[in-house]
Amino acid sequence: MAHVSPCLKGHARGRDPASVKSSDMSNRIQATFSQLQKKGEKALIPYIMAGDPTLAMTEALVLALEQGGADLIELGVPFSDPIADGPVIQQAAERALHSGTTLKKILATVANLRNKTSIPLILMTYYNSLMAMGIKDFCTNAVQAGIDGIIVPDLPPEESTLLYQTAQAAGGPVSIFLLAPTSTAERRRAVIQRSQGFIYYVSLTGITGAKLSDLSQVRQSVQQLQRTSRKPVAVGFGIASAEQAREVGQFADGVIIGSALVRHIAEHHAASTFLTDIQGLAQQWKSVLLPVTPTPSSTQPQKT
Repeated sequence: MAHVSPCLKGHARGRDPASVKSSDMSNRIQATFSQLQKKGEKALIPYIMAGDPTLAMTEALVLALEQGGADLIELGVPFSDPIADGPVIQQAAERALHSGTTLKKILATVANLRNKTSIPLILMTYYNSLMAMGIKDFCTNAVQAGIDGIIVPDLPPEESTLLYQTAQAAGGPVSIFLLAPTSTAERRRAVIQRSQGFIYYVSLTGITGAKLSDLSQVRQSVQQLQRTSRKPVAVGFGIASAEQAREVGQFADGVIIGSALVRHIAEHHAASTFLTDIQGLAQQWKSVLLPVTPTPSSTQPQKT
């Protein structure tokens, strides 16, 4: 099993450790997008399955991804019947459940991480997991642990009033809803109204891990959504390479990479260089989301 190398301990790019009060947690996502916009950057948002292969490794992965340039991180909560997930993430959920991962243990891991990093952390979970804990208890515990946002794929905004109001009363976590290419105008209006941190635009119809092909329609939909909502729009599903991240980053406010990263974790987590490699992957993905700067040869007058 790989260990955390000294260079991965701590926090990336000058982020302060999270002594952030719970009342400020709901603002971390918005603050991050605001800071990136001022710098002309787009957000790198990796997704990992909490507890795959272990929660200790999940903690190390969060720090490695942040060191590599991740701006926000999604933590999947393993569930036995994930409707939106393809085989890669389904298998990761099975491994996490087999290792004893629970929502309560994930929140404890996040609470421990908050001694080391203030990077915005977003839970992606199915509604049954929240109901099992109790909506009020979940929101209270999530805020205390340091969770910033929540994505519930099987909870449409029209049915989210209980979670939405309970989270507001608890001071978090903020709700992030998904929009698909097939979403109706009514659903789009509901998502725009209810989404607080950002809007998650699903780049294709299907499950996670499917292939992304034509981006022209995605670009058009995202740009229209940005104009209408005036909120950040991050694109996920099907983004597997730095080149695809670069293309999506030309119009989206954030790029979400899930299955490609989860697959790499499954195949290489026992390697001695694993965490360094993860940091390198994040650096590759983030490098294409930075503002393009002119090369010295194009800015300096040529000598005659």
